[in-house]
Amino acid sequence: MAMPRLRKSASPFRYFNSSDEIIRLVVMMYVRYPLSLRDVEDLLFERGIDICHETVRFWWNGFGPMFANQIRRRRVKQFNGYRHWRWHVDEVFVKINGKRHYLWRAVDHEGEVLENYLTKKRDKRAALRFLKRALKRYGKAETIVTDRLKSYPAAMRELGNLQSREMGR
Repeated sequence: MAMPRLRKSASPFRYFNSSDEIIRLVVMMYVRYPLSLRDVEDLLFERGIDICHETVRFWWNGFGPMFANQIRRRRVKQFNGYRHWRWHVDEVFVKINGKRHYLWRAVDHEGEVLENYLTKKRDKRAALRFLKRALKRYGKAETIVTDRLKSYPAAMRELGNLQSREMGR
């Protein structure tokens, strides 16, 4: 009986003539600095890399979300051990097809949106689901800042979360 072959994860850069380092450089230059597509094209041409501004746009559309996910994963691993990690959680009313829904959001101390959750009700059950998702993905926070909604303390008590909670804006 033949052993099944394990397939390596295919590189997302395999169909491009440029190396993955160049693609990463182009996308990061466009994202990190306030440059236009043509500015990136000009800077790379000065370094001996001849690509079109449309190639920069194509690579940004294709690889930008992938790079953002990698950066986000690295940040989460870095901040899991961070002692003073503070979250701000809040909910907002949004109308979808004329019906009121609630968008729950958790934002970290640097302003990065950690988690979004959409519900039809604004109660303890919805807050509990939202907090469970955020805690599962990002681990415990040192402090959670909330508005004065009673659902948050009730959900945190049910989670057995003994972290400090601040009420404020």
